[in-house]
Amino acid sequence: MERNSTQRLREELRQTKPFQSRSQEAYLALLRTVDELRRRSSALMAEHGVSLEQYNVLRILRGAGAEGLPTLEIAGRMVERQPGVTRLLDKLEAKGLVHRVRCKEDRRQVLCTLTEPGRTLLASLDGPVNESSQRSFGALRPEELETLVEYLDRIRYPELYP
Repeated sequence: MERNSTQRLREELRQTKPFQSRSQEAYLALLRTVDELRRRSSALMAEHGVSLEQYNVLRILRGAGAEGLPTLEIAGRMVERQPGVTRLLDKLEAKGLVHRVRCKEDRRQVLCTLTEPGRTLLASLDGPVNESSQRSFGALRPEELETLVEYLDRIRYPELYP
């Protein structure tokens, strides 16, 4: 007899056949979960006039402080890596949330900093983002969250866990 979570996932995916393996089931469950979390987060960000990717850039720049970061460094720190960082920065600059200036020492490099309106927007999102993550992971006890983070790390870096 299948477990409830297996049945739920198969129903969500409208899959009539059993999964080929437990790893396939875990893979599909993780993808489905990421999709759900992404939808929730995107809706929250849309309420504040930014995309999830734009929020990520703003969050990175807040962490960088007043010195800012070059465009390529921002790209490397993105939660979801994507080639269109310049386009994201164009949109954020048009909204007045980011400021870009060409580096005097290396004209090929563009430094990006968060503007005051960008800081204000992030501050207004801190509470809702925290509440959303608490709701999303509220069914897990603290020790389960710790285990989940460890398991996700093992999936991302299997070579570190022989």
